[in-house]
Amino acid sequence: MKELRLSQINIYPVKSLGGISLVSAHAESRGLRYDRRWMIVDENNKFITQRENPNMALIGTRLDINGFELFHKKFPENKIFIFFSITYGIAVNVTVWEDTCAALHWNEEADSWLSTTLNMKCKLVYMPDTSLRYVDPAYAKNKEITSFSDGYPFLIIGSESLKDLNSKLENPVPMNRFRPNFVFEGGDPFEEDNWVKFKIGEVDFLGVKPCGRCVITTINQEDASQSKEPLKTLSRYRAKKSKVLFGQNLLTQKGGLLTVGDKLIIEKYKTEK
Repeated sequence: MKELRLSQINIYPVKSLGGISLVSAHAESRGLRYDRRWMIVDENNKFITQRENPNMALIGTRLDINGFELFHKKFPENKIFIFFSITYGIAVNVTVWEDTCAALHWNEEADSWLSTTLNMKCKLVYMPDTSLRYVDPAYAKNKEITSFSDGYPFLIIGSESLKDLNSKLENPVPMNRFRPNFVFEGGDPFEEDNWVKFKIGEVDFLGVKPCGRCVITTINQEDASQSKEPLKTLSRYRAKKSKVLFGQNLLTQKGGLLTVGDKLIIEKYKTEK
């Protein structure tokens, strides 16, 4: 049995903007701490992602002690700071796919910066601890919640899965096209598809649903250019029930501290009877 080790931990504080790689992070009930607790919405409080505006890929994120900085990757002097400690704001209901949940709209300066940088009218909202957005009950185990993620608290992908895909591409793509929280080394391509229960370090996780991929995977996260790949190639051998699958969505019952280098222990596979 090949040893599996955690090689990347990533958070994306603002949904669909640039991510941050960490050495360690706290896994909480709704995801990694600070992961997708902020979101950009339109004038109707509906979520906006790179699907609607690929230029969102050009906004990077830099972590600090008290918050994080958003900056334009091509013009890094164009930046704004967002504090973690948000306790005030106008209460609004926002829409993420089929879900409606409570959020705080709190800072016109951030709205103005994002609207100008993205060349579209938009607002920044925050999900407070009191806002409970539940995971799809068809896959939930105990009424788990999530952040402004597409649907689940965590996403894991094996580096061997990406190597397998890149072996079929004329131009290999980096892992950031798929926006995982966790990347692990070792094992076989796509073996994460079959994990039902496992540990990363001392933290328990449940594999609940392979991740259906969208057009965001075709957007270069450095320059916002688009192509048909890797979705076109993935659809040839990773399609199931009209979904193109890459990565596994996860839940946790307890949470805890995770560190790059932690060992993964698989306790139950889907193939078990």
